[in-house]
Amino acid sequence: MGWKEWQQQGKRLITSSTIREPFYILTITLLSLLLPLSFLLLARVSVAHYLLTFTPYPAAQFFSLLFSLFLNTYPPLLYALISFICIATLLHNFINDSQCPIFGPRLYMAWIFLCTIQVCVGLGIEGSIFEGLDGLSFDNELSLISRVLFFIGLHENTLLWLRMVVKPVVDDTVFGSLRKERVAEKLALAASVGSLWWWRLRDEVESLVVVVDVKRDASVGVTWADFVGWWLYYLVVTIGMIRIIKSLMWILLVLICKKVDEGNSVDFHGNEEKV
Repeated sequence: MGWKEWQQQGKRLITSSTIREPFYILTITLLSLLLPLSFLLLARVSVAHYLLTFTPYPAAQFFSLLFSLFLNTYPPLLYALISFICIATLLHNFINDSQCPIFGPRLYMAWIFLCTIQVCVGLGIEGSIFEGLDGLSFDNELSLISRVLFFIGLHENTLLWLRMVVKPVVDDTVFGSLRKERVAEKLALAASVGSLWWWRLRDEVESLVVVVDVKRDASVGVTWADFVGWWLYYLVVTIGMIRIIKSLMWILLVLICKKVDEGNSVDFHGNEEKV
């Protein structure tokens, strides 16, 4: 068998649905996890700022040069990008009932958005692991209701991130056009977000709120980064609360419609018996 035949078989294997579909689902799932990982990184940035508050050394002496450079440059950009996603998710849950986002960036802007967050998360997570910030948490714990609402809100944010940024980029790269969302993609995303939440996020992400409370109790000034992290946490909690309220309203509406249909059916049969 010649080289050209091997090459043609390789192309057929790559373009076949057997290989392309699992690769596609794996790609959009991993890229969608950049948003939950961003919250994990912001929590570790809050812990790093908290440690710097109680040390006389500057960041360049307390941490490595790479991580101190990250702390001084990238967090404002990351805060801005994550705030944009959270506000878009809040508006989407308030205004829109469909799966399509009410607005979305153009394809080239989605590429820039995706690459920027990927660079920030990659550098920040690697730097935090090198500095030993992974796994650090405080004894103060938030209520179970806050944890559940945050998880639901985080899932809503990740879904919008998938539909608004990740899916257009991956669909254009793999298929050349936007493809309809499938159940397997939703299940893979829900399972991956839930696993990441159980593994790391449920303990560490509360630092966004706890750091502010600890600093306030210690009469230490709260920085703008601490406030934005605190605001983002409760913004995600609000999104989760809206999602639960809308779900309960939908269930109530279904029950009312079912009750009305049963009543109309009884009236109809009663009129037929009279006739």
